[in-house]
Amino acid sequence: MKVTVVGAGAVGATCADNIARKQLCNELVLVDIKEGVAEGKAMDLMQTAQIEGFDTRIIGSTNDYTKTAGSDVVVITSGIPRKPGMTREELIGINAGIVKTVTQNILQYSPNAIIIVISNPMDTMTYLALKSSGLPKHRIIGMGGILDSARFRYYLSQAMQCSPNDLQANVIGGHGDTTMIPLTRLATYCGTPVANHLSADVLKKVAADTMVGGATLTGLLGTSAWYAPGAAGALLVEAILRDEKTLMPCCVSLEGEYGQEDICIGVPVVIGRKGWERIVDMQLNDEEKAAFAKSADAVRNMNAVLTTL
Repeated sequence: MKVTVVGAGAVGATCADNIARKQLCNELVLVDIKEGVAEGKAMDLMQTAQIEGFDTRIIGSTNDYTKTAGSDVVVITSGIPRKPGMTREELIGINAGIVKTVTQNILQYSPNAIIIVISNPMDTMTYLALKSSGLPKHRIIGMGGILDSARFRYYLSQAMQCSPNDLQANVIGGHGDTTMIPLTRLATYCGTPVANHLSADVLKKVAADTMVGGATLTGLLGTSAWYAPGAAGALLVEAILRDEKTLMPCCVSLEGEYGQEDICIGVPVVIGRKGWERIVDMQLNDEEKAAFAKSADAVRNMNAVLTTL
């Protein structure tokens, strides 16, 4: 198996580190536009191989996509990160050009690859990758819902003083501060509704904290987070390469599901070797359906910017 991670910044390098430690592939390629960065990080990661006990071969490339040839999965993290006060939407003008070019370069050498999009604004970049590549919809996946759900479980675990591993809690909708939908009604703790353990006010605060989870970290760090996004990307790679049939909230193309058409947005999907295999209906109530429709409208408004570029 071969995996390429495009963008050797903090998120890309963390994603690569997780992939190598889990030995998900025989060869891992890091690509970056900045001279020497991918090569340096690949060398640094390879020097952990004996320490961590993995045998994955990691190579770096400065914008040479021939080295990515034959990749089974490609993770796109490239683009400028968010700065404090910057929304994901403000990134669209710059990152759209980057993602489109990267997608074209990748498919030139790996026409059968499954593409994972992490670059922001993720829903719009996933939609752009789908439309510009012409690939079957099942081979284009946006990672955002996995990250948002991990943050949701973190905030729930803090409120409940429990392990996040004992929680089932998902976020659907757009990967944005105002568009994501933490499904508090459906969240469970060891099979019991979290509403049995937390008050409505606390649950409301958990949902609100989840929605600004990325912005909170950006304010603290001065840039976008990288540990959780990188790990989330690697988890998605793992589910694909190991054909796990794992249910994950991911940004995928909808064709009537959840009442939406011609959009890429976060919904629960089964992930396997061919990419995303099917969409799972969460049986939303009327309030959740309305929130999802509102989120979809906001994502479409971002997508509309693509026509002006």
